[in-house]
Amino acid sequence: MNQSTSQPTLPDHLSTDPRSPHHVAAVFEHEIGIRFNDKERVDVAEYCISESWIKVPVGKKVDRKGQPLTIKLKGKVEVFYR
Repeated sequence: MNQSTSQPTLPDHLSTDPRSPHHVAAVFEHEIGIRFNDKERVDVAEYCISESWIKVPVGKKVDRKGQPLTIKLKGKVEVFYR
């Protein structure tokens, strides 16, 4: 298939939270994949390629504002369009 729209470049730091300054809505119009330490992850809430970390939610725990609690994992981060 031939895509008529071009995909924006993937940023170095991206967050799924729309309130974050690192949220880029144009990127989420396309399906992206994140590979962390050579394994594909689907639960990533935020990543930074230059600092080599991702943030993932901790189970069903939430903070007092109802946002999921996250932990930072360090390792090799690769981001790509599917």
